[in-house]
Amino acid sequence: MGSTDNAIEIRNLNKTYKAGKVSREKIALKDISLDIPKGSIFALLGPNGAGKSTLINIMAGLVLKTSGQVNIWGFDIDVNERNAKSSIGVVPQEINYDPFFTPSKLLDLQAGLYGVPKAKRRTNEILEMVGLSDQAHSYTRSLSGGMKRRLLMAKAMVHNPPILVLDEPTAGVDIELRKQLWNNVKILNKQGVTILLTTHYLEEAEELCDHVAIINNGQIIANEDKETLLSRLEGKEITFMLDREIKEIPEGLISFGAELKDKRSVFIRYNASETPVGAIIEAVQKTGYGIVDITTDQSDLEDVFLHLTSSH
Repeated sequence: MGSTDNAIEIRNLNKTYKAGKVSREKIALKDISLDIPKGSIFALLGPNGAGKSTLINIMAGLVLKTSGQVNIWGFDIDVNERNAKSSIGVVPQEINYDPFFTPSKLLDLQAGLYGVPKAKRRTNEILEMVGLSDQAHSYTRSLSGGMKRRLLMAKAMVHNPPILVLDEPTAGVDIELRKQLWNNVKILNKQGVTILLTTHYLEEAEELCDHVAIINNGQIIANEDKETLLSRLEGKEITFMLDREIKEIPEGLISFGAELKDKRSVFIRYNASETPVGAIIEAVQKTGYGIVDITTDQSDLEDVFLHLTSSH
């Protein structure tokens, strides 16, 4: 522990919720160890109930761990609780706000809670960044759901934390707003902020993140840079549109497991490390059919996620 290269370091973290009158004992996290590098956009993926929110809430000081060690920006959450908390900003999954305050007033109050002096508060700058300048002095109860979600992000940024945690930040948000939120994330990351993201939109994680950890049943089942993780499933698909109708698979393509997709298309699944795509194209050409078009598809993060979570 204590590496200067990591924003967050977790070692042998466990969390067990004790049995209650109507609930059984629940093991939420089992012996989790995880490093989140400084300056990264790090995705934490997992199905519902996998332990993502418990892990985030322990980092934020909202849930007490059962055992293990957590360092936030070099501060042990047990030894330097205040410094650890001030090093992290959390954008929660649930929308919460005070209906009787304006965004401007809310950010000022939040900054005050973190002990940010008035001269160093960046209320207007943050509201502009999240696209709420025009609503700065409107009551929050009049804001749309998307605006309230942006306000949550603004509140998490008032104390200028080096780490920003986004817990399902685009749940229920329209496409345009989602793009705007991700643009904000990219800007913050370029400014040096480490981003930890949980999301159900796997295509977002694939586009934005450079590192991915997958949690299932309270355990980390994968923790790799994105490209390494994607290479776990080398399966690719290739479809050939031919120059005329085809009624059955030619003999030269049977060994490739070719299938008819429609009257003029042949579809082949192959493993890139075992079968060169050039050999497939050559085999199609030898059948005497002309190739009009070729489309390819390869495994994405969703394929890897489903493969890993179904096998654990």
